Amino acid sequence: MKVLKFGGTSVGSPERMKKLFSIIESQPSEKHIIVLSAVSGTTNSLEQIAKNYLKGDKELAITQVQNLYEKYQVFVSELFVSVEGLNDGQNLIDHHFKLLEGLANDLFTQVEERIVLAQGELLSTALFHYYLKEQAISSVLLPALDFMRLDADQEPDYEYMTSKLGGIMKQYSSDTLFITQGYICRNNFGEVDNLRRGGSDYTASLIGAVLLADEIQIWTDIDGFHNNDPRCVSNTKAIEQLSFDEAAELAYFGAKILHPQSVFPAKKFNVPVRLLDTLLPDAKGTLISESTQSDGKIVAIAAKDGITAIRIHSSRMLLAYGFLRRVFEVFERYKVPIDMITTSEVAVSLTIDETIHLEEIVRELEHFGNVDVDSNHSIICVVGDFKTKTHGHATIVTEAVKHIPVRMISYGGSEHNLSILVPEQHKIETLRSLHNRIF
Repeated sequence: MKVLKFGGTSVGSPERMKKLFSIIESQPSEKHIIVLSAVSGTTNSLEQIAKNYLKGDKELAITQVQNLYEKYQVFVSELFVSVEGLNDGQNLIDHHFKLLEGLANDLFTQVEERIVLAQGELLSTALFHYYLKEQAISSVLLPALDFMRLDADQEPDYEYMTSKLGGIMKQYSSDTLFITQGYICRNNFGEVDNLRRGGSDYTASLIGAVLLADEIQIWTDIDGFHNNDPRCVSNTKAIEQLSFDEAAELAYFGAKILHPQSVFPAKKFNVPVRLLDTLLPDAKGTLISESTQSDGKIVAIAAKDGITAIRIHSSRMLLAYGFLRRVFEVFERYKVPIDMITTSEVAVSLTIDETIHLEEIVRELEHFGNVDVDSNHSIICVVGDFKTKTHGHATIVTEAVKHIPVRMISYGGSEHNLSILVPEQHKIETLRSLHNRIF
């Protein structure tokens, strides 16, 4: 069994959606589970609709619903050729867009907001299912809301998903092609919820993990992880193989090709993940597994923008136990994760990328000492073999950026990366300088 996830650009037009089955056919397996994102642009439109409903601007929201409906009418007219197919497609979009318009008549809360955001994946999967039906290709449409669930801590409920999805698959034991929605799920209250942006990768990884698939394939519009950001640096190359840990570091620190959380279910159940390109289906892509080709090498560089650095300076920190715990508790209360951290005898510096509660956090940290805040920074993550037996990599990195104003360096917390913090205006120069020196 293989799980294949296709992103929004892969289903972004009727022409692209029609090409998906040839890609699916080319992947030998007894069974295929296809995970689809919403048609590109749809989730952004739905977010705007929900935002205006929440603000009470119902007229603007309904206008936006109608504009999106017109785009889907064109999509349906270009996707189907038979009368039955056109009727199926038209009835489908009529149903979903009447639901969206009908929300203007009710109290609109965050519960309804999540229902709005779920419509994109419900539309794309049903449209693809009806297209296959028109082509006389048998498929089963599996509602993700029947088996994808989060627990009270917003973590995947593996036991529930294994039981539910395993039971569903037994009901269709003779079928070979299944289609389901990425991104959407239910929470522990049974309400419609989601895995946040990029969550279709996460869905595919969770499904592949609980079903112990042979392979999880993430199909996008780039041929795998590159050894640097191709938008900023020329002559980058796709990496053929990465370990789960290396891929997790790259995904978390800025490589947009893969949702950061999607590595962990695959690693937990040791299911390989392959990143492939719908525009270049014959390209090797990147295989993520327990194995690595990075022994003694640096394999890739990634960057994460929008970073804020916070420094707490306090003479009370000198030889004091419990100081760091109290600092971390402030961030825990506001559910803000920390990316990097460095310490000295009298100061601690750390970085965050969520600043919604920055004022409240700083106010609490000021009880410990003087607090400095620097915004608009980028974390540059250098990934490879940084085990203690490896020599010289830190020198290579620091030599490459000796002309860059480096704000922080984090080394030794992981065997797989060295991270540096630089002002955002120096990001591209840093990426290029490291690329020239390393590769």
